[in-house]
Amino acid sequence: MTLNELRYIVALANERSFGRAAQRCFISQPALSVAIQKLEDELDTQLFERGKTEVTVTPVGERIVEQAQKVLEEAARIRDIAQAGRNQLVGTFHLGVIHTIAPYLLPDLIPALNERAPEMPLEIEENMTENLEAALRGGRVDAAIIALPFAPPGITADFLYEEPFQVVVPKKHPWARRKSVAPSELAGEHAILLNVGHCFRDQVLETCPELNRGGAPVTRTNSLETIRNMVASGLGVSVLPRDALTPKYYSKLVVPVSFSKPVPSRRIALAYRKSFPRPAAIAAIREAVAVCRGASLPARGPVQPAVVAGNGE
Repeated sequence: MTLNELRYIVALANERSFGRAAQRCFISQPALSVAIQKLEDELDTQLFERGKTEVTVTPVGERIVEQAQKVLEEAARIRDIAQAGRNQLVGTFHLGVIHTIAPYLLPDLIPALNERAPEMPLEIEENMTENLEAALRGGRVDAAIIALPFAPPGITADFLYEEPFQVVVPKKHPWARRKSVAPSELAGEHAILLNVGHCFRDQVLETCPELNRGGAPVTRTNSLETIRNMVASGLGVSVLPRDALTPKYYSKLVVPVSFSKPVPSRRIALAYRKSFPRPAAIAAIREAVAVCRGASLPARGPVQPAVVAGNGE
């Protein structure tokens, strides 16, 4: 039994596809298949059911994969501990960021972080909250920038900043000259939302349930930029977070309109394992976020469970 074999079964359990798991592990599909079969023979138990279209983890396989994740995380700590004994701000930092934050925060974060830790390049994984949680627990990422609530066992989430939402409408929409819009007014409008599985969609619908009621048409997509473009085309209205509406993303065909008070928002946090041995690196990222968002640095420590909007991306 090797660490690579454990990495392979964890990847296969997550991807449920030999092809995707092989790509994730940077090996050929036959080599992955042979290695996993070898481990099953060694353990004298079947870890996976091979179907025509999908791979399923067996009940005993689920327990072994869970233990494999723990072993891989502990093994990764050996390198982290050695590095922490030198300079915590030297060496690659593996940062996860959810899709609806990455395009708007990273262009500001990276130069701010480079001033504080020029020898700490970022390896960035942009993904959904559910996948970043698995990456954190498995040690594939060192920390992740996510939206609250987020409280997996063994993970600390430090509050970074709050991000209000705004309605976005086409230039010719009757609301384009309004100062504010109440969530209740969204009923009956053609809504443009993220697809199911994107947590920002859940946050928007939690605070603006009218967007999904009244029998009005709903269009779904996978990115905030596609939403912006469809609004610009005149298809319908949507809701975007503040950082997606800064001047650098301005479109003369899209008009942001404030919500009436209380304004819906989400709380952004930096999540990391409690055992992570580079606290100075975590602090550097928190400071860089505070600077590039023009906010005072929040008190360090886990956030309280109360939130403004729903969980995730």
